[in-house]
Amino acid sequence: MQFDDDADLDTSEVKDVRGSRVPGGKATVGGGIIGLIALVLGVLFGVGPEQLGLSSGSDEPAATSSSAAQVSRTCRTGADANAREDCRIVAVVNSVQDFWRAEYARRGGRYTDAKTVVFAQRVPTACGTATSAVGPFYCPGDQQVYLDLGFFDELRTKFGSTGGPFAQAYVVAHEYGHHVQNRMGTLAKSQDGRTGANSNAVRVELQADCYAGVWARHATTTPDEKTGRPLLTRLTEDDIRDGLDAAAAVGDDRIQERFQGRVTPESWTHGSATQRQQWFSTGYSTGDMARCNTFR
Repeated sequence: MQFDDDADLDTSEVKDVRGSRVPGGKATVGGGIIGLIALVLGVLFGVGPEQLGLSSGSDEPAATSSSAAQVSRTCRTGADANAREDCRIVAVVNSVQDFWRAEYARRGGRYTDAKTVVFAQRVPTACGTATSAVGPFYCPGDQQVYLDLGFFDELRTKFGSTGGPFAQAYVVAHEYGHHVQNRMGTLAKSQDGRTGANSNAVRVELQADCYAGVWARHATTTPDEKTGRPLLTRLTEDDIRDGLDAAAAVGDDRIQERFQGRVTPESWTHGSATQRQQWFSTGYSTGDMARCNTFR
C-alpha cells in the first residue's frame, strides 16, 4: 500500500483530539472484562455508544484543545502517510472521500463530507461519551467517524488479525460505508433492536464491508481533486489479503469463539467471518455499489 509521496494531504477532514481532557471524567465502561465485553459488542458497530447502552450521556462539555502533536502540523504529504500511522489515516480518509464524492457526482448526487475524529481513551460525541473500549464507530448524530489508533494494536493482539496498513484502511473505509448508508437512509434499518444472522443489523454491517471493497477497487484510479492524480498509487494482493484477514477477525463467530468459547448466531450483529470476507470481496471484485444489496 503506497501513497503518492508528492500529494498534499487534506488534514481538515481529520480532527485530532489526542491528549485532550474531557471535563466530567465519567468513563463509559470499566477496564478488564467489562471493557473487553464492550469491545466485543461495539467493534466496527454502525452506531455510536448510546445505542449500545454504553453512554454516560451526550451533555459532556467539548474536549479542550489537544496537547498532542496535531495531524494538521505533522501530516502534510503522501510521504508522511507512507511513514506515519496517523498520517496514513488522514490519507485513507482523503482517498475514501475522494471516491465517494466522485461516485455521488457520477450518479447525479452530492456527497456530504464526514470528519474522522482521532482520539485517545475517551471522547464526547453526539451519540454519547465513548471510551476506546467501544472500538471504531460512526455516529449518525454528528456524522463523524471516531477512531482510537490503539485499536489497531487490539486488532492484532486480541483479535488475531495479521494487521498491516490495509487492515487499517479497511476499518476506516467500513466506517465511511456507514456514512454513505446514513445519507441514503439505510443505516436506520439497523436500529430495530433485533440481532441474529439474518437481522438488519448484520445486513447493514455487511453492506458497509461491501462499500469498503468498492472503494478499494477504485482507490488507485480515483483522482485527487487538487492534483488530478490518485492519492493511493499501489495496492497489492497482499494488501487485500490483510484486509480480508481483518474482516474475518472481527466476524461475530470468531469473536464469540475467542471470548466466550461458543458461537451463538442469534446474538450476531455483524455477520460471520465468512460473510464479512464475502461481502468485502463482492465490492472489490465488482467495484459496483449496486451489487452491495445485502437486504435482497
